[in-house]
Amino acid sequence: MLQRQASSSGVVYYTSPLLSAAAVPHAFSTRLGGISPPPMDSLNLGNPTGCAVQDNTDRIQQNYQLLQSAILPTPRDRCFVHQIHGGIVANADSPTFENGQQADALLTTDTKKILAIRTADCVPILLSDASGKIVAAVHAGWRGVIANIIPNTISQMHQPADRLLAAIGPCIGFDAFEVGPEVLDHFLTAFGDAAPIRRADNGKGHVDLSQACCLQLLRAGIPQSQIDQTDRCTFRDGNEFFSHRRDNGVTGRMAALIGPRIS
Repeated sequence: MLQRQASSSGVVYYTSPLLSAAAVPHAFSTRLGGISPPPMDSLNLGNPTGCAVQDNTDRIQQNYQLLQSAILPTPRDRCFVHQIHGGIVANADSPTFENGQQADALLTTDTKKILAIRTADCVPILLSDASGKIVAAVHAGWRGVIANIIPNTISQMHQPADRLLAAIGPCIGFDAFEVGPEVLDHFLTAFGDAAPIRRADNGKGHVDLSQACCLQLLRAGIPQSQIDQTDRCTFRDGNEFFSHRRDNGVTGRMAALIGPRIS
């Protein structure tokens, strides 16, 4: 189970005991401990797309600095992508990598870098090999799950799956994530009888995104004992998290950060 942490500066975040034991610097942020005003209060790490309400980009950068300072002894270069709800994985070590390129996951072996993906209901997943030398950050909404963003990332890490560690961060919970029948059908096709869905009489239903991600990690070969999870729900727990669905799009963003261990 993820553990809640608070820095001396007031930044609140969650960590994975598995990743911490491997000395891998990482964090799943909350909305607490930053400098942004309402409705992006306070540790806002991104602006909502297509929304008239936007946070100041300088404040967002300062919030990232606060979060990095809480988990790292020295600053690192933040690597990020333009998330498109697909299955593309970017290699931040590639000479052609550029911040903002389209992808929904990224990986690195460079100890001077920190990877970041943003969420406001979707599932953040952090991955590392047992040595902490190669890490990845994954953004998985329902479309990303169906597009196999998780197995695609594991494949590109080129490590035995049974030596990988995984942490699934806070996301929208089963009871809060209502979807239409076409989404339920996608999950039935992808997961069969194991599909983590609940269908209602009207044809709509609910999807357990966190469990879907866990199933994909297990199917890829990562043992259950090497997967950390959480019971936190971004929709329900509004005192801690932003939620696109709860706040009708007028909301900030959390981030999941991870970097390779230095020694």
